[in-house]
Amino acid sequence: MRRRDFIAALSAAATGWPLTARSQQAAMPVIGLLQSGFSNDARTAAFLDGLGSAGFVDGVNVVIEYRWAGDSLDQWPTLAADLVRRQVTVIVARGSPATVAAKSATAKIPIVFQTGGDPVKLGLVESLNRPGGNATGLSRLSHALAPKQLELLHELAPKTSAIAVVTNPNNPNTASDLPELHEAARLLPRTLHILQAATKAEIDIAIETLIARRAGAMLIANDGFFLDQKTQFIEAAARHSLPAIYSFREFVDSGGLLSYEASSSDSLRQVGVYTARILKGEKPADLPVQQASKIELVVNLKTAKDLGLTIQPTLLARADEVIE
Repeated sequence: MRRRDFIAALSAAATGWPLTARSQQAAMPVIGLLQSGFSNDARTAAFLDGLGSAGFVDGVNVVIEYRWAGDSLDQWPTLAADLVRRQVTVIVARGSPATVAAKSATAKIPIVFQTGGDPVKLGLVESLNRPGGNATGLSRLSHALAPKQLELLHELAPKTSAIAVVTNPNNPNTASDLPELHEAARLLPRTLHILQAATKAEIDIAIETLIARRAGAMLIANDGFFLDQKTQFIEAAARHSLPAIYSFREFVDSGGLLSYEASSSDSLRQVGVYTARILKGEKPADLPVQQASKIELVVNLKTAKDLGLTIQPTLLARADEVIE
């Protein structure tokens, strides 16, 4: 080989390798992750764990584009549209508002969701067994668990005649959850006060209202925004000595009294597994919507003591975890 040709070949090899590496990196599948809040949390770690169990690692063989809505639900359509514009490989949507926004933004890009509501009633899928379309995922059955949460509150505070339920009017599950709650309250029987809050200021107003109405306990509905404001609820419950039940165990870990929920971490892990299956070529239309199978009751005994409550042994025996 002539010296000039050798130098040219060497130069091509030297410059070609990083270009190849960059092209391989650019070719990696991209996951658009839509979620509430401002940063990653333990639930995101559970999703990454499920993704990793199938061999996908962020920054190694897949890229994750994070989109946080903060405390404003108005952000969902804009964030979903941005991911569609970037032509991500798959959109992962945590929560019903995020999922509805993603579904409205695209009928082509695959969507894997975690929702607390009924995916059929929300218009996300045609049926649980045969989703059709471009979306599938997991339902946490929150609409089915709310009446049981009401019963647990009654068990905690049997002398309470009125219970307040704080809901987010912007959550698409709210309207479908209320009839079952009203029926559960009728059977107890207990008076039910439905209060709405979509901002931090409205949460304060809801708390003031339930105190004025002499509600003796409160149920905080399943909503990602409420989870991000958990400190606000926990401090209000402590300040007014209110027994409260929540839809996420993170409330109890932070000092809340009681949670009854389909395990968030278990659900997000399954969402990660489904996302990996789609990255490997399966179609959302062919993947049945999963329903949460792990339901957890978590009790914080320290908080109960601070509130002057005695937790009955029968309830403690049913708890999956007791925080002392």
